[in-house]
Amino acid sequence: MKKYLILAAFILAGSIVFGQTKQKLGYVDSQVILNQYSEAIKAQGDLDALTSKWTAHLDSLNQNLQQMYSDYQKQANTMPEDKKLAAQQNIIKLQQDVDNYKKDKFAQQTGEIYKKQQDIFNPVKDKIYKAIEEVAKKEDMQFVFDKSGDIILLYADPQFDITYKVLDKLKTGGK
Repeated sequence: MKKYLILAAFILAGSIVFGQTKQKLGYVDSQVILNQYSEAIKAQGDLDALTSKWTAHLDSLNQNLQQMYSDYQKQANTMPEDKKLAAQQNIIKLQQDVDNYKKDKFAQQTGEIYKKQQDIFNPVKDKIYKAIEEVAKKEDMQFVFDKSGDIILLYADPQFDITYKVLDKLKTGGK
């Protein structure tokens, strides 16, 4: 709700400032760009490969933990107390290792996957934003919205959609 109030205030302020000046608005669909821009596709592939590698290792750790616990349950009644205690400690240690690995790799905002996502996608985002800016300036647009972002457009005239112009600029290397 707060975003809509800010957007409304922004539009109102813009209309007061610009008065009778003709404003030209545009929008892009960033999902289309991310799905068709080769550098974004490669970045997503790199991130997916890393995620798959870490997920496979986590699955392996979980399988080892389950197997260790299953073996312990089968043998617990026949084990001497010292071996039972050692087995319990090994299970606890492996559970901690699994939890630490999961936290290190996948924790929200602090996990390595989120840091890698920033590292991999920031250069791509910078190129996309630069292309958007260049196309917007060439088309004499004062504002460009993202159709797939948090600000939802209830209506968008297709004549102002610059998604494919931005995509063309990215694909041709800014020419």
